[in-house]
Amino acid sequence: MTDNVNKPKHYQGKYGLEAIEIIDNFIGDLEGKAAWSWGNAIKYLTRFQNKNGLEDVKKARKNLDWLIEEMEKNEQLQS
Repeated sequence: MTDNVNKPKHYQGKYGLEAIEIIDNFIGDLEGKAAWSWGNAIKYLTRFQNKNGLEDVKKARKNLDWLIEEMEKNEQLQS
């Protein structure tokens, strides 16, 4: 039986690994909007082949743009 709330198929890879596990493993020290943007980009990239195709890739790109903006803002604050 499919569980679209707790274990949706479009967030699982070929061997059952889920997008959230990848995000948890690699998020590092990111916080706030940077962490949110990065996690969303990863989410969209891991599911695009099984859900919304090109639309999800574009969503990932938008989230990467937001991540870049956050990182540039943080660099400026540290200078």
